[in-house]
Amino acid sequence: MGRPAAAIILSDEEREELERWRRRRSGSSGLYVRAGIVLDCAAGLSGSEIAERHRTSQQTVSKWRGRFTRERLSGLSDAPRSGQPRRHGDDRVQEVLDATLNRRPAKATHWSVRSLSEELGLPRDFVHRVWRAFGLKPHLSRSFKLSADPHFVEKVRDVVGLYLDPPDRALVLCVDEKSQIQALDRTQRSLPLNYGTPETRTHDYRRYGTTTLFAALDVATGRVIGKIKRRHRAIDFISFLRHVDQLVPADLDVHLILDNYGTHKTTRVRQWFLRHPRFHCHFTPTYSSWLNLVERFFASLTEHQLRRGAHRSVVALEKAIRAYLEIHNEQPKPFRWTKSADEIIASVNSIIKVINRTEH
Repeated sequence: MGRPAAAIILSDEEREELERWRRRRSGSSGLYVRAGIVLDCAAGLSGSEIAERHRTSQQTVSKWRGRFTRERLSGLSDAPRSGQPRRHGDDRVQEVLDATLNRRPAKATHWSVRSLSEELGLPRDFVHRVWRAFGLKPHLSRSFKLSADPHFVEKVRDVVGLYLDPPDRALVLCVDEKSQIQALDRTQRSLPLNYGTPETRTHDYRRYGTTTLFAALDVATGRVIGKIKRRHRAIDFISFLRHVDQLVPADLDVHLILDNYGTHKTTRVRQWFLRHPRFHCHFTPTYSSWLNLVERFFASLTEHQLRRGAHRSVVALEKAIRAYLEIHNEQPKPFRWTKSADEIIASVNSIIKVINRTEH
C-alpha cells in the first residue's frame, strides 16, 4: 500500500500566493501546475485524482508534495540548471515589458521586435523571448463593440437562460436573416490544388446579384429551418414566420431569439405576433449578435459554401444554399452554449474597468 502521504496544511499567506500563481496563466506554466497540485493536496485529494486532474503522473504529484513539505513555497521554483548564465537580468525583462505595454514608437502604432530592440539596445532574440514568455503580441489587434443597451443585463439573462434551461413543451429557435449574399464568380478560371501549390484564384470577380436566407436554428437539435427570399422586407420576414408556424407542431410554444433589426419590429410584424400567441420573442442586446446561435450557422455556411464558391447566377447560388441546408439537416449537431449569464456580465464589466483605467 505504501506510506501514507503527509498532510499539507497551508497558512493564509501561502494559500493566497498559490492562488495568485494559479490565476497568472501567462507566467511560468510550471508554477501554475505545481501550485494547483499543492492546493489539491491541501484539499485532501488523492494522488491519482490530482494526477488525472492535471494530466500528469502520480510520481510528479509526489515529487512536488514532498518538495513543498520540506521547503514550502520556495521548493516549487525550478532548481538552478547547468548551462550558460543569463546575460540579462530581471530588470531588463521588466524594461521590455514596460516599454511594450506603456509606450509607443515614434514612427509607428505598435512595436516590432526590430524597433523595440533598437530602442532599448537589446538583442532581438531576447525581446522575442520575453514577448513569447508573457504572451505579448503587439502586431495583433482585435475589434470589439460594447452594447449600450440599458437592459443589457436583463436581456443576457433572458437569452442565456433559454439556452441553458429551455422551457418544457416549447421549441427555442434562433432566428435571423443573412442578407445580401452575393452570387460571385472570378473573372478567370481558377487553378486547381496541386502538390506544393494551393488553389489559386484571381483577386477580382463579377457580381451576378444577391439573395437573402432567413434561418431558424433549433437550439435543441441543431436543425435549421430555412427559406430563401430575394429581399428582406417585413413582408418577407412574415412569410418566413408562416413557414415556421407550419413546420412546428401546433401543441408547442415557440420562443424566438431575435436581434434588433428594424424588420423584426415593424407594426405588421408585431400584429402578426399578436395573432399568434404561441410565439414569444426574446431580443438580444444591441451590438450583441454573438448571443444568437444562428450566427454560428451563418459562419459555417460562409466558410464551407460561400467564401470560395463560384456562382454565375442567383439561381445557382440559391441552389447551393439549399443543398447545404439539406446536407446540414441530415446529420445536425447542436451548438452547445456553455457560458453562464454571470460569466458574460463579469467579462463585460472587466473590459469596462480596463477602458476606464486607460482613459485617465
